[in-house]
Amino acid sequence: MALTITLVPLALLAAELCVLMYVAFRRPATNAPKKFLAKGRRPGSHTVMVAFGDSITHATLSADWVGALRDRFGPGGYEFVNAGVNGHTSTDLLRRLDEVVACRPDAVAIMVGTNDVRNGIPPARFRANLETIIGRLQTHSTAQIALLSATPLGENPADPANQTLTDYNTAEARIADRMGVGYLPVHERIAEHLGRGNATPKFAFSFGLAMKVAVQHYVFRRSLDDISGGNGLTMLTDHIHLNDRAGAIVADLVANWLSRIPAPH
Repeated sequence: MALTITLVPLALLAAELCVLMYVAFRRPATNAPKKFLAKGRRPGSHTVMVAFGDSITHATLSADWVGALRDRFGPGGYEFVNAGVNGHTSTDLLRRLDEVVACRPDAVAIMVGTNDVRNGIPPARFRANLETIIGRLQTHSTAQIALLSATPLGENPADPANQTLTDYNTAEARIADRMGVGYLPVHERIAEHLGRGNATPKFAFSFGLAMKVAVQHYVFRRSLDDISGGNGLTMLTDHIHLNDRAGAIVADLVANWLSRIPAPH
């Protein structure tokens, strides 16, 4: 009997941990492509925008900038598909491109690059992936396209991770100009709020830190901004994912771009 009593709390704890892991890391994004395609375009919507990216877009660990756009534009005939997946690189996006094309989007906002840097995807491969993604979207859809520069890796602009990321973002700007698509300076706007001195924390992302953020946010209901401050950060929660202040910057930049796109007739 004593053993049974001891095991019950452990079983409950294990179950709660599994739920947390699912919610924070495995849960599909709100209105992901498969769900959108299953239910079809909402009656009365005139513009479908697909947000295509990694965990910064997926938003189970990061501020939900796609959801902010949905709240802002949704009543006006816009529909937002979240094609973000945690951990994905530009290679993964290329592999998933068909499901984005299948949504027949009017606009596609692409934000990727942080995982390419972290996983050592060569810059040449990153450029080739983006060029292929844009080229196929231009060939197989009529969507307006924007590239969003990848968000910072840590909050110290002088950190080697951010120095490397700068090369990838420079490539994005050049690709956007050459291929005639929009370029939204997400990294640049967020970086304006980051420190530059020796006291600025070095890039120190880890799965353990991401899990700690998930516990604080989903279990103890702390806001992402509060979690960020508790970790000595300003715009990021765990040196990668965005707090609500940073998420608002992304939403505003995309909203400004989206508002300049004429609604389809």
